[in-house]
Amino acid sequence: MSHSKRALTIVSPHLDDAVFSCGALLERTPGATVVTVFAGTPTDTSLTDWDRQCGFQDAGQAMRARRAEDAEALAMLGAEPMWLDLLDAQYGGDYLPQDVEGQLAPCLGRQRGGIVAAPMGLFHSDHHVVHEACLRLHARHPGLDWLCYEDALYRRLPGLLQERLASLLRSGWRLTPLIAPPASGLKARAVRAYASQLRAFGEGGHEDTELPERLWRLARHDIG
Repeated sequence: MSHSKRALTIVSPHLDDAVFSCGALLERTPGATVVTVFAGTPTDTSLTDWDRQCGFQDAGQAMRARRAEDAEALAMLGAEPMWLDLLDAQYGGDYLPQDVEGQLAPCLGRQRGGIVAAPMGLFHSDHHVVHEACLRLHARHPGLDWLCYEDALYRRLPGLLQERLASLLRSGWRLTPLIAPPASGLKARAVRAYASQLRAFGEGGHEDTELPERLWRLARHDIG
């Protein structure tokens, strides 16, 4: 699967999901853009349990560090970050798909004839709402080639991927598996740039990022 001559935008729920799930694709598609939806910093700087496990003292410090990690990782892969200011769920973010759709629409409006890769939306509420927002955007951008990527780490939870594929089929979507590019040492180095997150995952907690990426082409069923 070669995308080297086509513009690529990857929609990432959090500041690590795109590299964890699509690092090999990014490496082979120079100049890609990664739009991270939940990259906002809360005004309330209280300390969440996850941020504590990552070694931070408050939310502001955590988000500054995460953006720096993301910029470093994407630079290794020749990609550009675009950070939206929505808050992730641990900071009280609670959005409807149409809220996220409205934030993402301008990012895709500038792209013509390229590829958009969206999360399959497994397990995490933030991932699910981004997935649903991207399904809504699909109809508004028929000239784009839409892919779904399997959310790293969550895709290994029993039954979740199968349930999502079945739900999409029932809703009138057609997904076709693609041959994804193999991962390399460069992706592994980019993954390690997210040092704060790996600390919280613990030993072996991110091993799924070393396994082959899986991508699906997303299209509507022909009706009538």
